[in-house]
Amino acid sequence: MFNFEYYAPTRIVFGRKAEARTGQLLKELGVSRVLIHYGGGSAVRSGLLDRVAASLDEAGLVHTALGGVVPNPRLSKVREGAKLAREFGAELILAVGGGSVIDSAKAIGYAVAEPDHDVWEIYDRKRTPKACLPVACVLTIAAAGSEMSNSSVITNENTGEKRGYRNNLCRLKLAIMNPELTTSLPSYQTAAGCTDILMHTLERYFTQGGNMELTDQIAEGLMRTVIKNALILRDDPANYDARAEVMWASSLSHNDLTGLGADGMDFVSHGMEHELGGMFDVTHGAGLSAVWPAWARYVYQNCLPRFVKFARNVMQVEGASDEDTALKGIAALEDFFHSIHMPVTLKELGVEPTEEQILAMAASCARGAGGKKGTAKLLYEADMAEIYRLAR
Repeated sequence: MFNFEYYAPTRIVFGRKAEARTGQLLKELGVSRVLIHYGGGSAVRSGLLDRVAASLDEAGLVHTALGGVVPNPRLSKVREGAKLAREFGAELILAVGGGSVIDSAKAIGYAVAEPDHDVWEIYDRKRTPKACLPVACVLTIAAAGSEMSNSSVITNENTGEKRGYRNNLCRLKLAIMNPELTTSLPSYQTAAGCTDILMHTLERYFTQGGNMELTDQIAEGLMRTVIKNALILRDDPANYDARAEVMWASSLSHNDLTGLGADGMDFVSHGMEHELGGMFDVTHGAGLSAVWPAWARYVYQNCLPRFVKFARNVMQVEGASDEDTALKGIAALEDFFHSIHMPVTLKELGVEPTEEQILAMAASCARGAGGKKGTAKLLYEADMAEIYRLAR
């Protein structure tokens, strides 16, 4: 076990009708002017936005709103939101939506707090932020875990670059989580969300040392829970208990709990998917399931004990040898992805990159990672290009 620090300051208010308390909860934070940030029309059509606004009104909070966030949230929307927030005098950004909306709100928070700097410089690793306007959320999608993480991901549509950044400054002050709000999601989005939750845990699980048995059991239990409940939701989308299990797993998968004491976080699959998202605008969870099997088969021999443990404890399969067990575990996760209608290759994802595009994505991924990335196996640009080829 390695030394670690753990910081998870977000207040969670979880359960049925929790969003009705939004105004009072924000008032307790000492703010009076709120920018409500949301995505497409679902928050409007469902009446959620009106309910949240009414709750703010009842608490005496002044508010304005900015919608239009899309999957793979755009830098231009962040800049628009920052301008509005400054003009309005917002003291807090309230994200009403899922990971894309929360990530956009975090980026707006960075931009507003340091108006003399370009916010993209943060995501492009050209400077470190010193402040972030407070952010809170009413969560509508269980997937990204952004409600409890210190990370956000933004796409620069002018360059096609999708970049993630981690800093505790952006951790939410409050996350309001009502599983009922996720029942209207299309089955594809629910499945993609479950995939993202699994991947956030897998990226912390495949390490070369320092592992704690307790941390491993938390991670393994979380993954088994998500797999079980994803199948329930495939057949019974309105199942509240399954929605609740998945929503809570979303938060725990990305607040660093499942990687404590280990030697780091791999996140190569996430980095490579970011390039797919930037170039082809694919759904994040689906992009991850399309890349991970190729990554796993490329690195498993370098991290064999962890792959064997994953196969036995999570996928509950056994082979004739350690190598056979590891490969059976990878195949079993592929079978699960197929069972919830997620792709396991780029072709199934609907993407067929050319060799030129593969080289461009690998170069961009390596550049964004500082030249190398990975804990299961340290990978460089040429390795990333080969994984993209294997994923076809």
